[in-house]
Amino acid sequence: MPEPSPEPSPEPVAKARSTFGPTVLTGLVTAGAAALLGNREWVSISGGGGGDAALASSLSVTGDLTAPPVTATALVLLASWGVVLVTRGRVRRGIAWLALVAALAVLGFAVGAWLLEPGRTADDLGGFDLDVGRTAWAHLGLVAGAASVAAAALGVRRVGSWPEMGRRYDAPAAGAPDPAAPAEELSSLDLWKAMDDGHDPTAGTERTDP
Repeated sequence: MPEPSPEPSPEPVAKARSTFGPTVLTGLVTAGAAALLGNREWVSISGGGGGDAALASSLSVTGDLTAPPVTATALVLLASWGVVLVTRGRVRRGIAWLALVAALAVLGFAVGAWLLEPGRTADDLGGFDLDVGRTAWAHLGLVAGAASVAAAALGVRRVGSWPEMGRRYDAPAAGAPDPAAPAEELSSLDLWKAMDDGHDPTAGTERTDP
C-alpha cells in the first residue's frame, strides 16, 4: 500500500506572506520619495564670481532644472501600490505588473535625466563660463528609482501568496436577501431589520408543535 505523500510545509507560504507588509511599505516609500525628488533641482549651475556668479544664481532660480517625468511616473506607481492593497485575485496580479512597469518608467526617466540634463543645460547656456553638474537630489532620485523597481519586482513574484482583504469589506450587492436562518436564532433587531427590508424572517422554517 503506497504511503501517503507528506503535506507541504506551511513555512514557505508563511515566509511569502510575511513579505507583504515590508514590500508594500517599501514600494510606497520609494514611490513617494521619487515623486518628491522629481520636483527638486537635478542640475547645479555655478560660476566663478562677479557677473558669472550672479547669472548662475539667476538661472538656478528661474530655470527648470527638475525632472517632471520622474514625478509623473512615480505618482502612477504610488497609486498602483494603493490599489494593490485593496484588490484580490487576477486584478491584483495585473495591478502588480502595472506597478512594475511604472517603476521601470521611473528608473528609466531618472537615468535619462541623470545622464542627459547636465549636458542639455550646458548647451542651453552657450558661451557663458559656468560650471554645470548634478545635485544630490539627482543621485537620490536614481537610488529611489532603482529601489522602486526592486520592490515592484518582488511584489510581482510574491503577490499570489499575500493575504487579501476580506469580502466583508465589499459593498453589499443591491437587493441581495439576507441568508435564511431560523427565526428562533434571530435577535429582535434582526427581525425588525428583515421586515423593514421586505423579507419574511419566518419563511423557510417549519413550526413544530410541542
